[in-house]
Amino acid sequence: MEKRNKIIVFWLMTGALLVFGMVMIGGITRLTHSGLSIVEWKLIMGAIPPMNELEWKQTFEKYQDFPEYKLINKDFALEEFKSIFWWEYIHRLLGRLIGLIFLLPFLFFLIKKWLDPPLVKKLSIMFLLGGFQGFLGWYMVKSGLADNPYVSHYRLAIHLITATILFGYILWVALAIWEKDEIPGIDVPAPIRRLSMGLLAFVLLQIIYGGFVAGLKAGLVYNTFPKMGEEWFPSAITTLEPLLDNFIIGLAGVQFLHRYFAYMVAILVLWIWMLVRKHKLNRVYMKAFNAVFLVLIIQFTLGVLTLINSVPISLAVMHQAMAMILVATIVYWLSLLYPNKSQSFL
Repeated sequence: MEKRNKIIVFWLMTGALLVFGMVMIGGITRLTHSGLSIVEWKLIMGAIPPMNELEWKQTFEKYQDFPEYKLINKDFALEEFKSIFWWEYIHRLLGRLIGLIFLLPFLFFLIKKWLDPPLVKKLSIMFLLGGFQGFLGWYMVKSGLADNPYVSHYRLAIHLITATILFGYILWVALAIWEKDEIPGIDVPAPIRRLSMGLLAFVLLQIIYGGFVAGLKAGLVYNTFPKMGEEWFPSAITTLEPLLDNFIIGLAGVQFLHRYFAYMVAILVLWIWMLVRKHKLNRVYMKAFNAVFLVLIIQFTLGVLTLINSVPISLAVMHQAMAMILVATIVYWLSLLYPNKSQSFL
């Protein structure tokens, strides 16, 4: 691989790692109920935190005008406010840092003419996704600054899935540049390709429902496994009218789908793994999908532990982290299955 390509791949991988960190800190911010602590959106000046006691009091006074303080945290003192302020501040600061780390090297590479037109298009998509992600973050927070001091679970899920797609797309582009010398180039059977695309779709859907579970706090009900309470199909999943509402706003229904989507993901992974072994694919493919299989087992286990322990912060964050790692391993697997497509625009 040429030196300039190594530099570009390192830059992209750094960006992917920072997006991963952004998602993790976002999860901690949500779990510590810190996301509504900063009630203003200032792109430049917002990068500077309160620097003295007077500025802290002014920032706290602004927070006191909003529903979360009035309805939930009215007993908060300034020091307690600081504890939730810092997580949201770090989350936003990292978002600004990601923007700079993307933009400045991009301009440098552009001036140096290191980027061909197809790659410029891909990087432009990343830039748009990143900017849209920043907008979605504020759009999500805004939903909790009105009458209801809780962010919309729809907006939370969109914010999460957009970050996941950005993370996966950065990896996809980096892998397209990285010359994979060990790819044997054999014709992988069509069922493996189709099932692998289906696997990615199901994992993304599962992550969306993870956002629903988080936003609705649906992980705090039915903290038993494998059954939900004493039932496999609890009656609570059909109590709302119309029926669809049970699976988009009902706590039992949302958790039910999150559980059963996890089973579907596990079945797909096992199915593909068996096909890979049946067709005796090259060891490069085998190692790549073994990684998917291993991460899936860890992720499934963390999901169960998070549920039965009523969503402790440590387990919930690890569960979210492993979901991103699962996406990364699937993207790598797909880059092996579709080496020519990875060179195209999308």
